[in-house]
Amino acid sequence: MDGSVQLEMRFGASNYAPMPVTIVRGKGVYLWDESGRRYIDMMGAYSAASFGHCHPRLVQALTDQAQQLDTISRAYFNDRLGAFLGRACTLTGMDLALPMNSGAEAVETALKAARKWAYTVKGVAADSAEIIVCDGNFHGRTIAIVGFSSVPQYRDGFGPFPAGFKSVPFGDAAALRAAITPNTAAFLVEPIQGEGGINVPPPGYLAEVARICREHNVLLICDEIQSGLGRTGRLLACQHDGVTPDAVTLGKALGGGLLPVSLFLARREVMQVFTPGDHGSTFGGNPIAAAVGLAALDTLIEEKLIERSARLGVHLLARLRAIRNPIIREVRGRGLFVGVELNRDCASAAAVATRLLRVGVLTKDTHRNTVRFAPPLTIEESQIDWAVDRVAEVLDEFARVEAHH
Repeated sequence: MDGSVQLEMRFGASNYAPMPVTIVRGKGVYLWDESGRRYIDMMGAYSAASFGHCHPRLVQALTDQAQQLDTISRAYFNDRLGAFLGRACTLTGMDLALPMNSGAEAVETALKAARKWAYTVKGVAADSAEIIVCDGNFHGRTIAIVGFSSVPQYRDGFGPFPAGFKSVPFGDAAALRAAITPNTAAFLVEPIQGEGGINVPPPGYLAEVARICREHNVLLICDEIQSGLGRTGRLLACQHDGVTPDAVTLGKALGGGLLPVSLFLARREVMQVFTPGDHGSTFGGNPIAAAVGLAALDTLIEEKLIERSARLGVHLLARLRAIRNPIIREVRGRGLFVGVELNRDCASAAAVATRLLRVGVLTKDTHRNTVRFAPPLTIEESQIDWAVDRVAEVLDEFARVEAHH
């Protein structure tokens, strides 16, 4: 075990169980460990590394701005934020944006906005607004957010939780309709559930949900932190259903993999519930974050990474679906956001991910015994092929062991 790992294990809280590799360098879709061994990144830092590692244009934006002006807080205007917010609103079709840092902070902002909108615009009685979420959701790790998680470990030992949330099955529009009451402020949903196992809802689900929300004067808030910014082959995953929600959360790739940058974007009617002092963030919208965020959005469009994700996503799905192996239960996804669910009695996704690491493919297991694949959008078809060949070989090994039992 190298010294840095020993120090991390000695002084770091054990809230993560990292895989047995220490990464020291990254470039594009590749990462290197301390012994110089190269790996292909099929994980993409949970979508945060969508531009690949150390993208020259983003690193340039970061270093140029860092030498010019750093954090001054939002007590003053800075010369970088306006262009970033304008670009984000224009691209997403939203009226206004509020900058934060982590994705969870963007979601917390959405929750506050939805509640205040319910009281000041919709006329819900004080402190009785409800927000509907989905079973299997993942929106972050704050007390409020884990309070409406359906994963027992995320909640265990962290209560009491804030009231005002109810959960319905993902992909079931009728269940949403049945759950709505006059006190319902918003429906918060991931267009594709990432952490839940790369769960893709039935075709037309989001369009139907949008109709139901409009009919009942309920806000539709799409959490696009993992699924947005080209990950699924559209700018936002909700666009596959032709949906423009009332509000969107963005994060992960928005910081170019270099630093945490997030946004809550919404229609004017929703965002104007905030007045100075209602909500804020010392680092949210700082000049470096704004410069990198703008460069990330520009790079996404100018390098045609959304179109690339759509094209290569079809290839990745086709290649994975062509693997003939009894261990595979289902391959699902959209764009470069794909999960391979394994039969639980044959192989554990965690064991498969560990074995893939040994053959030079970095990925990670997630819920429903699923191996996730969310590589940088800059990946080449030949690199996908190499990675999928390794996946097929590893699954063959597991199948052979299973056959001998």
